[in-house]
This record gives sequence, structure tokens and C-alpha cells, in this order.
Amino acid sequence: MAEITAAAVKALREKTDLPMMDCKKALVAADGDESKAIEILREQFEKVMVKRADNATAEGRIFTKTSEDGATSAAVVMLCESAPVAGSEGLAAIGNAAVSQLLTGPGADSGEALLEQENPAGGTLKDLYEETINKIREKIVIGQVAKVTGPTGIYVHHDGKTGVLFEAEGEPKNADILRDIAMHIAAMRPKVATVDNVDPALVQAERDRLTEEAKASGKPDNIIEKIVDGRMSVFYREEAGVLTEQPFAKEDSKTVSQILAENGLKAKRFTLLTVSD
Repeated sequence: MAEITAAAVKALREKTDLPMMDCKKALVAADGDESKAIEILREQFEKVMVKRADNATAEGRIFTKTSEDGATSAAVVMLCESAPVAGSEGLAAIGNAAVSQLLTGPGADSGEALLEQENPAGGTLKDLYEETINKIREKIVIGQVAKVTGPTGIYVHHDGKTGVLFEAEGEPKNADILRDIAMHIAAMRPKVATVDNVDPALVQAERDRLTEEAKASGKPDNIIEKIVDGRMSVFYREEAGVLTEQPFAKEDSKTVSQILAENGLKAKRFTLLTVSD
């Protein structure tokens, strides 16, 4: 059996950033062959994930990035088991690499698909992901991923656990309003962006119900229509949770739709990002 020197263990630790004892055990198992020892250490990733497969990932952090020209934005939710890991450099490394690739790459519809892509800093995201888990020894998963184009407002709450990507149409007169709308979404939690996004069947059912109520009052048809239209606005705002119909959080005398219109914009869609298992 090859002699495992302190220098060899130190060299392996510097390459992998893993604990000295783990490096020594890997070198012993590899009979001193550093390349084989590195492979052994990589295989530990699978053992960590199997052991911790059922652990909850209720902590984490949201990472966002926007292209230099402001035309594209991306967000990635990284989930983990504990608050210390959520704020660690290790999670930040994989989170920042993942959101950078999502922004500049072909896009991805899931965390698993994103991990199969390149790491902008070199290698693959999967390599960095496995190395990070081997160092941290905690379950880490990529949750929501989102990439949008056009005028976009981004907001991430100070705790890093709630974020919003808000997409608009038009030429903004004031770019700050986009972030303000994103902040409104994070606070008020609308269900959909516009009236057109509400299920037509629900709309018709509510309109029919309100019409019957109004008819029972004995009012003429032209008045009934106005009554129903007025009550439908309440339905859109309170029950359907339509963003554009809500009073704007920073100026509640106006609706979100009115604020956007004043700034040359229309609501398109939004993505609410949350850290949750």
C-alpha cells in the first residue's frame, strides 16, 4: 500500500476544498492515486443525496440577474435545509452560476434541465452542484427558474425568500415603476396579471349571479347592466385577485392599471418566486 503523506492530503484538500479526514480516507481507498481519490470523493455526492433525500428544504435564497441592456432577466430559487447554508458562500456560488447560465444560455424549464448546462465560469453546473453538496453535506435543490424578456421589474425581499419578476408591455417613462409594481405583487399576492387571465367560466358565472340579484330588485335593464359592471370590478379585484384591478400599494387612490398607463405601460404577466419546500 502506498504511503499517504501529509503533503498529498493537503494537496487533495486544496483541489477539492473538502475536509482533511475525507481527503485522507479517499487517498487510502485509492492507494495514493490522486485522480482516483477525486473520483471517490465525487461519488460521495450520491451518498449524501440518498441519505438526505427525505429531508425538507424549507430554507434557501433567490438569485436574479439582468442583462446589461436590460432586455432580459432571469431568476433561480435555490433550496436547502438550513438557514446557515442559505446564507453561505457555497450556495451563492451555485446560485449565481445557475442564474448567469439561465440568463445567457438557451433557457430551461426546470432546475434539473438547468444543471445539465454549462457553468459560465467553466465546466458544468452539475459539476459545481455536486462539489458544493460534497462540501456542505446538505441537501440542495434548484426550485423555480424563470427567464423573461422586455420591460421587467425585479424585486427580492430583504430575506431573500420572496421575489417577483414582473413583465410589462410598452416603453416605460419611469423604469422605477416596474420595480414598484413587482414590490406590490410581493406584498399583495395577486393571482393573475389581467382580467383576460381569469377563467371565462368563472367570470360568466359571477356575471350571471349578479344579474339575477339585480333583476330581483326590479330595476330597468339599462341600470342592471351598470350595476353588474360595477360589482364585477369588485369581483376582479377581491375574489379573482387581478393585479391590474388592485389599488396600487404606494398610491391606493389609483389602480395598478392606471399607474402603468400613466407610465406608458400595460401589464403582461408576473412570476412570484418563493422559498418553500
